[in-house]
Amino acid sequence: MSGLSRRGLTLAGGAAGLAAALPASAARTRKPPPAPAAQPLPQFKTDALVAALDDGTQLYYVTASIGAPVIFVHGSLSDYSYWQDQLGPFAQQYRVLAYSRRYNWPNQNPARRGYSAVVDAGDLARFITRLNLAPAHIVGHSYGAFAALFLAARHPQLVRTVTLAEPPAMSLLAHVPGDQAAAGAAMLKDVRAHMVAPMKAAFAKHDTPGGVRAFIDYVKGKPGAWDAFSDAEKAATLKDAHEWEVIFAGGELFPELKPAEVAGITAPVLMLSGAKSYPFLGLIDQALAALLPGAQHIVFPNATHQMWLEEPQACREAVFKLIEGHG
Repeated sequence: MSGLSRRGLTLAGGAAGLAAALPASAARTRKPPPAPAAQPLPQFKTDALVAALDDGTQLYYVTASIGAPVIFVHGSLSDYSYWQDQLGPFAQQYRVLAYSRRYNWPNQNPARRGYSAVVDAGDLARFITRLNLAPAHIVGHSYGAFAALFLAARHPQLVRTVTLAEPPAMSLLAHVPGDQAAAGAAMLKDVRAHMVAPMKAAFAKHDTPGGVRAFIDYVKGKPGAWDAFSDAEKAATLKDAHEWEVIFAGGELFPELKPAEVAGITAPVLMLSGAKSYPFLGLIDQALAALLPGAQHIVFPNATHQMWLEEPQACREAVFKLIEGHG
């Protein structure tokens, strides 16, 4: 018999003797002590830091845990906090980092001409190098996925895997394959005429809400969509509109990405799409899939462009599978 068992018997015997020594009424009426209150589970916490790049740009980011690095790159009208519900689950297995691109909250970098997704890719390359993260697993959504595409194409040594959630690589609309080629070309003209041109006109007048309105009304497919936002929703959206102020003051919203650059990507690729997303993004994904025949492509039938918010577990599990297969 173990020492623990013997001690248990001794304690039990002592308790029985104590009960016998008490008056019968006390022994009967004595209540057991209340159960200890349930302790809340510890909240997931990240460290908030700033990475100083070699060109003077500062990038705010949050990070946690250890292991293979997974870097999350947000889209337009967004910031690092887009990923807050994913960091905890990912941190159980990997080192997580979510940063705000250079002109998104809470960064305060001075505006420079020439800004685009290409610059974002360069920032991400310097971020990875500065923090000694190479090769890293990159998870990008929307414009962040566009930057991730340029990174994978032009800095392949820094990328272990890349997950692309509907990058707006508009120039690829001119290269949609097969019987959708004409639809792609027509869509490119429509985007330029009815989204980019009105945005450009509004930002030229320093009318940021008007520029955002042009975008929202176009992607939602109906005039007045922006006006239907609540005041709180508008404020939250405009908080991250500064990147467009910089882009339309001397940058490029949708820089060209050559098909040969995409076809030359060597990192394993996972594509995530929403079947109910914006039509132009579906056509772009067709072009990407044709250029990346080895990529895995998952289409969520009930998701929109916000598949990471609508199908968070399924998106996460798909990325886990990708990383586990190429760790």
